Amino acid sequence: METSSGKVALVTGASGGLGSAIASLLEAAGINVVVTDLLVERKDQDQTALGKSPSAGHSMDRNCVSTDPTVSEVRTTETKSLTLEMDVRNPQNISEVFRRVEQDLGTVDILVNNAGLMDNFGLMQVQNPLRWEEHLRVNLTGAFLCSKAAWTGMVKSSWGRIINISSIAGLMGAFGQPSYGASKAGLIGLTRSLALEGATAGITVNAVCPGLIHTDAIKSHKPEFLDRMKNRTAMRRLGTPEEVAAVVLFLASAAASYVTGAAIPVTGGADLYTF
Repeated sequence: METSSGKVALVTGASGGLGSAIASLLEAAGINVVVTDLLVERKDQDQTALGKSPSAGHSMDRNCVSTDPTVSEVRTTETKSLTLEMDVRNPQNISEVFRRVEQDLGTVDILVNNAGLMDNFGLMQVQNPLRWEEHLRVNLTGAFLCSKAAWTGMVKSSWGRIINISSIAGLMGAFGQPSYGASKAGLIGLTRSLALEGATAGITVNAVCPGLIHTDAIKSHKPEFLDRMKNRTAMRRLGTPEEVAAVVLFLASAAASYVTGAAIPVTGGADLYTF
């Protein structure tokens, strides 16, 4: 496959799970990778203050912050890499990160909007409006803000790849997770709208829609739920982060130059009618 070797990719929410796998595979293809997350392993980080943030608390509770191992892994070749703390809800912070990346590595050519929350469970009667707003701010507005920060540089270079990590929930809905389902569906709408705008500027914009993937995030689900979901998946198994990352790598490559506005399921057939 023709790749985008030498380009600069920024991956949000890359401290673990899908983000870490995506960053590692992009690097293996010769791409310079910037690993960003709200939480990074830093000795001077105020863990008490961070814990007050629902977004940060979600990751802290699951003990899945691993930016150091991710960056260590992506430094195994001659590519360059950075690890930077970034809050996708904060436009000023995003601008500062993009300035730092341009200074150290160059313009961001590939943006993977992976940062997201999926921890707001409950039927409509007990939904908390604040948690609804938090999901939209991280899952949807965060992708918009990062895409906006990357857009000017991509237009100037007449080349860009924006890859939004949506979900099967964005295609099918999510029972008991209205904020997650709505934000991921909105991400597909954002993808298609930006694809229209970027089409004549050399920028492709696509969405990847994972199904049930074997990451730390699934630990928030009960075992019986996971069994039920596996049984209704055509392949009768969970997917791996690497299987999702492979699709991201294709979309980031020159080989995908005629693919834009797509929402690609990586679900093992969970979005098909199964018996």
